[in-house]
Amino acid sequence: MSDALISSGADAPPVTPRRPTERTFHGDTFVDDYEWLRAKDDPEVVAHLEAQNAWTLRQQEHLAPLRQTLFDEIKGRTQETDLSVPSRDGDWWYYARTVEGKQYPIHARYPAAGPDDWTPRVLEPGVPVPGEQVLLDQNVEAEGHDFFALGSLDVTDDGTLLLYATDTAGDERYTLRVRDLATGEDLPDVVEQTAPGALFAPDGEHVFYLTLDEAWRPWRVWRHRLGTPGSDDVVVFEEPDERYWVGVGLSRSKKYLQIELGSKVTSESWLLEADDPTGEFRVVWPRREGVEYSVEHAVLPGASGPEDRLLILHNHDALDFELVSSPVPAPGGSVDPAAAEVVVPHDPAVRLEGVGASARYIVLHYRRAAISRSAVLQLPASGPVTWDFEELSFGRPLESVGAGVGTWEQPNLKVGYTSFVTPQSLYLHDVASGERTLLKQQPVLGGYDADDYDQRREWATAEDGTRVPISLVWRKDTVDLTDGSPAAPRPLLLYGYGAYEHSIDPYFSIGRLSLLDRGVVFAIAHVRGGGEMGRAWYDAGKLAAKRTTFTDFVACGRHLVDAGWTAADRLVADGGSAGGLLVGAAVNLAPELFAGVLAGVPFVDALTSMLDPSLPLTVTEWDEWGDPLHDPDVYATMRSYSPYENVPDDASHYPRILATTSFNDTRVLYVEPAKWVARLQAAGAPAMLKIEMSAGHGGVSGRYAAWEQIAFEHAWVLDVLGLADR
Repeated sequence: MSDALISSGADAPPVTPRRPTERTFHGDTFVDDYEWLRAKDDPEVVAHLEAQNAWTLRQQEHLAPLRQTLFDEIKGRTQETDLSVPSRDGDWWYYARTVEGKQYPIHARYPAAGPDDWTPRVLEPGVPVPGEQVLLDQNVEAEGHDFFALGSLDVTDDGTLLLYATDTAGDERYTLRVRDLATGEDLPDVVEQTAPGALFAPDGEHVFYLTLDEAWRPWRVWRHRLGTPGSDDVVVFEEPDERYWVGVGLSRSKKYLQIELGSKVTSESWLLEADDPTGEFRVVWPRREGVEYSVEHAVLPGASGPEDRLLILHNHDALDFELVSSPVPAPGGSVDPAAAEVVVPHDPAVRLEGVGASARYIVLHYRRAAISRSAVLQLPASGPVTWDFEELSFGRPLESVGAGVGTWEQPNLKVGYTSFVTPQSLYLHDVASGERTLLKQQPVLGGYDADDYDQRREWATAEDGTRVPISLVWRKDTVDLTDGSPAAPRPLLLYGYGAYEHSIDPYFSIGRLSLLDRGVVFAIAHVRGGGEMGRAWYDAGKLAAKRTTFTDFVACGRHLVDAGWTAADRLVADGGSAGGLLVGAAVNLAPELFAGVLAGVPFVDALTSMLDPSLPLTVTEWDEWGDPLHDPDVYATMRSYSPYENVPDDASHYPRILATTSFNDTRVLYVEPAKWVARLQAAGAPAMLKIEMSAGHGGVSGRYAAWEQIAFEHAWVLDVLGLADR
């Protein structure tokens, strides 16, 4: 249906009643006509959302054949019956497999052949695995539910019990259960309303799990003893500061239980000897505002034999982090940072991101020049350790390399590799020799040839002169680059995120191939607020500097137009969650630059959310966005860019907009895109809302349902770009 019909009133969108409420802070009054849509339990609100959904589907009826074609293409390129590469833990090799026609994975294992069996079998899709034991079939657990998600999965060290936690509403509150793997029966132990991340202690008798507060924040760690009533469960840690999220885990060595907590700018870790699960946790390094750190237990060769050490990655006086080695603090003590040995010093050109240790090697994760990288260090038989890491690279300019340490005893490591044109690949890397063996590459059915596609890095110039990287991928025969630049503008989908120091690294996508094969160029704007170029890059796009994220995105769009890659009538902006805020703010800044805007679960009513500390996640987010409730300068900054408040009275010149959301989303509440779309429609913008009534922040569950969602969005994008008949 044309924009003219939408805007002229023919089959117009449902009219959202205006019910003005005044919001006054710091002397500024904003009249909110649509805040009434927040009443989730109000039948009128539900009816209105369903009416918006129905209208959106009517507008897209002409795309039903294209949606089916896109779905069939994704399905046809995907090896539906498949298996992951097994990973060994204890006496078993663990893996997941999928079966054609089933929505969810099946988790299984087979027995290891012996103590020296460290090479995973090559498992053939559809061929029975000798000795297989099914641990959990998610398809069985999901029966009778519109939504299903798995939040925890763990097995005792002796391999006899399985812990699992499921969510059947999409609200990220999970029910925890324990299954006897010999009988297949669940034990009486059931814990409701847990957060993801529960695990067994090494003794197999105790379970540690998390619960959420009213703001959906993991804040308590509990200990449960199997066979005892839930009323006897013990709170072992509680974090009252609403800025901090709490997690619980086990060191790879299985020597320490770990509690980790962090705000956006500060973190803290606690340890407990795992063989004493009822003991008291002790702090590693007491929190200091603005200091972030993570802890990895390692056993390093020393002058008098193996030594327990903590590898601590931190940013105290080291903006892009440094790695230090410290003795494990004794009970009652903590790490003395001044006495720790610096093993990888701070380098402003390298952002250290993580470290993993096994009995034989250490892996360092970092990024340099906007590309993620990993390096490995083989531990010597005797000390001292020389901290010379060997970088793992495949020699391509746009690539993602990540090394997985695996279990403590594993003598080799797995290296994951992908690019925009290379399917996910997993290699076995012999640390001693450096030899790599390909274990598995993501199958792409239908004759995919990576040589048919190309990828490239370009740089836009931002308002302040900063160079902003852009990654592009396209099908070679659809773009003429004879003279080095595109000979004619192409349809282009520009994706952006730009928050939380999250980096969008090169990745392969089967679903994206349907766009590329129809002549669409896909691009990622690596704007400030993300982490691609280090901590300073992140800092330059948060808090008072947040507007930079949006102007960077606009600059990237304009660069792609000026460089001949696309034109304003052939450019669609795409972003989800915080990226939805990005594209919502960008369209307010430069509506003439885009033909369409695809906003997934968009954080477009950011100021309203950040003003209400009773809402989920608000207080924890103040370190990212600022606290507009108490700070008038922060209020003014957010008021200037929040997409909802800045929709003009006349938005008839806006591009076509599709916002997608989920009714049970606990991170970005459905009301944000619902209000935004209502205001856009009232201002004459061609905007529509698609809402899943049984889903959460990640959208629908199940792979076929996810493919249908991708097909819906991509069909809309192709329609906007004038390619719906391809």
